[in-house]
Amino acid sequence: MKQLTTRRQALRTLAGAGTVGAATLAAPHIASAQGQTTTWKIQTSWPGGAGLQIFKDWCATIAEKTGGELAFQPFGANDVVGDFQLFDAVKNGVLDAVNPFTIYAQGIIPAATFLTSYPLGMRNPHEWDVFYYSLGGLEIARELYAAQNMMFVGPVHHGPNIIHSKVPIRSIDDFRGRKMRLPGGMVAEVFTEIGAETTVLPGSEIFPALEKGTIDVADYVGPAVNYALGFSQVTKYISMGPPGFMSLYQPVDLMDITVGMDAWNALSPQMQQFVEMETHVYSDMHHAAIQKADQEAWAKFEADGTEITRLSQDDVELMTEVAVPIWFNYANRDKDSARLFKIQLDYMMSGSLGYVTPEQVEGLELDL
Repeated sequence: MKQLTTRRQALRTLAGAGTVGAATLAAPHIASAQGQTTTWKIQTSWPGGAGLQIFKDWCATIAEKTGGELAFQPFGANDVVGDFQLFDAVKNGVLDAVNPFTIYAQGIIPAATFLTSYPLGMRNPHEWDVFYYSLGGLEIARELYAAQNMMFVGPVHHGPNIIHSKVPIRSIDDFRGRKMRLPGGMVAEVFTEIGAETTVLPGSEIFPALEKGTIDVADYVGPAVNYALGFSQVTKYISMGPPGFMSLYQPVDLMDITVGMDAWNALSPQMQQFVEMETHVYSDMHHAAIQKADQEAWAKFEADGTEITRLSQDDVELMTEVAVPIWFNYANRDKDSARLFKIQLDYMMSGSLGYVTPEQVEGLELDL
């Protein structure tokens, strides 16, 4: 598999495309003149709001950037198929490409649990870029997806998820006994260990459950989306990590661009390289635009009287102690999970990060 060009090379190539069209973009202009545009149907997991608009705006730029050789026809969540049918739709050609939350792939690729963030794991977007583009994560992801007849082009950054609560959460002890909506899996196990009564609900059911008191606490995505869903009307508090650490349990919410292998192989090598580069561009643009929308949402929450509470660094360390054995349990369920997690664990224990200490992993082993 051809190595990805660096992000700097990608930006230089895109910046120069308008004036130096003889290299990669000369062929697209010829193809367009001959009426040979390839149009991909691509569906995102965003159902609406800022996320969907950012996605549609990006898709609208592809035809111009390629001189008409490639175009993206965008669809929002559930427009063609449901979120959990995205990968089947790509494999059978109903969709050419998808922009899902990466965690959705764990149903067919168990190791996908470690292709996106997990509780108290790597905590910043650049750390995931290091994992994917420098430590071998991208190569393993592509190997696993290729076995499903799909091409994992690259990650797309979103932002952290946050917790809304009807009661103040000022330490991890305050989760004890609280009825809490979580996405299940590893996240739910961590919160169960600290005493929360966890339940799984789809996003559409969170507001009424909070309104009726069926649950006291709920996680969901970021401030902009959650404000639009009305969470400030049914909760009084947002629980965060220490300053600079918005979310303990999902500090980086990763999406990706995945393409059906037949659609991918039908592209020229130059156009494949373009899609790889453009995924870098979209990740940066998407992440920044989501953060901008979040900044605007914070002011709205404040105006509605929502109070932000923060856990302490001591809470982070205590939750890490709870999370580490659960990490190992999930990693040892699957050989591919173990090798992905080993890369991340070594990075988290290195001098670069130091999130995990030798004492915290003492007695725990990976089945590689």
